[in-house]
Amino acid sequence: MKFKLQILRDDDVIFEMPLSHSDWEREKLKNALEMMETNFLRYSKIFNALSNKTRLMMMKQLLERKNRVITFTDFMRKLELNPKLVWENTRKLRDGGLIVKIGRGRYRCSKFGETSFMMMSLVLRQLLESQEEFESF
Repeated sequence: MKFKLQILRDDDVIFEMPLSHSDWEREKLKNALEMMETNFLRYSKIFNALSNKTRLMMMKQLLERKNRVITFTDFMRKLELNPKLVWENTRKLRDGGLIVKIGRGRYRCSKFGETSFMMMSLVLRQLLESQEEFESF
């Protein structure tokens, strides 16, 4: 059984990749790994931004809001954080491109942030569960 990831737009496959290295053509795998190395800094900023429970909870707070906007004070109150922690974590989320500051003490989830968060936290969870199920066969 082959395990692969597909991204669809409506019913059209716009991206597909095998999730087992043995299912890759050797040259395509080599190119994909080289691209990973080329994009390492970009990836590390995203992973760094989302590798912390506080930042995940901050992103969750933003995504639960209809307008995807929250204030510094709301972060402090809703997540019971001190100002220093809010400042440090919003900086890392901004560095990763996940949120943007839109005014004094106001933050908005970027479109990139929304899709990155969805992929990294929700899709990755589903992929890991599917991989574990696939390995048990």
